[in-house]
Amino acid sequence: MDTKTLSNIGLTNGEIKVYLTLLKLGSTTSGPLTDKSGVSRSKIYNILERLIQKGLVSYIIKEKTKYFQAAEPTKIKEYLENKEKEFQEQKKEIDKILPELEAQQRSSEKVKEAQIFKGFRGIQTVQEHLYLKLKKNEEYFYFGIPSFQEEKYHLYWQKDHLRRIEAGIKCKLLFNQGTDKKVLKNRNSYMGCDARYMPISIETPAWIMGYKDVTVIGLQSKEGIAIEIINQEIADSFKKYFESFWILTKKLLNK
Repeated sequence: MDTKTLSNIGLTNGEIKVYLTLLKLGSTTSGPLTDKSGVSRSKIYNILERLIQKGLVSYIIKEKTKYFQAAEPTKIKEYLENKEKEFQEQKKEIDKILPELEAQQRSSEKVKEAQIFKGFRGIQTVQEHLYLKLKKNEEYFYFGIPSFQEEKYHLYWQKDHLRRIEAGIKCKLLFNQGTDKKVLKNRNSYMGCDARYMPISIETPAWIMGYKDVTVIGLQSKEGIAIEIINQEIADSFKKYFESFWILTKKLLNK
């Protein structure tokens, strides 16, 4: 019998051996159970106690001797249902203390001001950090967005724009001049997004993203890398760079 499923629901190797042995033996004392299960006598009672707590084993006393018996296999489903209830309760408890934990993280002097994220997933993670800080009607900006991006990036950005719209967040995007106009038209089709061309002809795979006190320097190379800097002074300086570019641009006509 493949016991992997029983292991996946949280039963230890010893618990699985004892439970399956009890199913075969029926009501029995610890002696035969130890011999047949291959579990040492020093561990058998601890394992039985855990299985009793999980509702998978019961016992009766006859003439001052304990006889153990496996609960019917359907009790395994009941055990899982109880675990699910406990899990949901734990989630509620975590939800209660999350604001306090997040406040402690924000106020901690030990929080790193710069972090490096690598790969496609890393760039996604950096992007999704903005949903922790930005509120409805607030915005973020990008400039120097490269003219070429792998298709997986385009698919991700399109999906993220739907999330952005749902959150009520706006964005301003400046793409390098060599970018296909279809890309900008696509981004402008999403509510709250204003995508334009950079006012200067410069081609680089690096881009800058900013909001609040956050600045991200990204490189969508084959590996992908993003450096997230949390510093208000740096964020303010890059925002000025962005604004100096933005005032030189024109809104894209969707023709």
